[in-house]
Amino acid sequence: MARAAERLGMAVQTVSTQVRELERSLGYALLKPAGRGVVLTDAGLAAMRQAEQIFQLGEQLPAVVRDAVGMPTMRLIVGIADELPELAVRSLMQPVMQEPHLRLLCLVDEFEDLLGDLALHRLDVVLADRAAPPNPNLKVYSHSLGSSPLAWYAPASLFAEARQGFPQSLAKVPVLLPTAHAAVRARLDQWFERESIKPHVIGEFEDSALLKTFGAAGMGVFPMASLVHEDLTTRYEVKRLGDCEGVEEHFFAIGASRKVLHPLVQKLFSTRG
Repeated sequence: MARAAERLGMAVQTVSTQVRELERSLGYALLKPAGRGVVLTDAGLAAMRQAEQIFQLGEQLPAVVRDAVGMPTMRLIVGIADELPELAVRSLMQPVMQEPHLRLLCLVDEFEDLLGDLALHRLDVVLADRAAPPNPNLKVYSHSLGSSPLAWYAPASLFAEARQGFPQSLAKVPVLLPTAHAAVRARLDQWFERESIKPHVIGEFEDSALLKTFGAAGMGVFPMASLVHEDLTTRYEVKRLGDCEGVEEHFFAIGASRKVLHPLVQKLFSTRG
């Protein structure tokens, strides 16, 4: 209760009184003792879910009013898991980019943190390389946006050496990989094992943009989804070594369970799968 009061900028007694008045109005206890604090009862959880929707509508009210009297805008808040290649994100978002009055807000963070923000309706949708794990406390659902085969790329300075005897050459040339927090890393490790390759790994990156940047600068060869091949070879001046046969990167859009789904999220879900 003290933390809630501090966050609201109110006295503890004021918050406590308002909670008791709400309980009397509803006819159910919303909180129960737990250790040195309190937790929500089943009735409290139900009330919180409804309150979140009310707060969400309240947050949208200024934009709704503004749109009614001026230039309409379609605001979309997208959470992007930091392991996703930004070039792939642009491709995945293409179905909604033609919205004439789109106002796009993209936030990059770790997957688990984004799911929490989505459940609290701070985001409209999350783009990630995996589906949301089963969790009764997170009212979210996952929609596949497809997948892309993985391929290996090399900067010009390493291409000739890496191309000779590929993929066994990956045991000799410097290799850059995503860290284990990326879903595709486990599939890459399995691929190395199948090919009997012990890669010469000199760098691991959580951020796919850093992985690509260091690779293009000559630090090492690296894997990337074929979906971004054209942009990758044109903008970063790297060359394709060959396929990472049997390994794919998967893409998902994750939405929150709501009575009214954002129209652009609906469009994103309906145009791919």
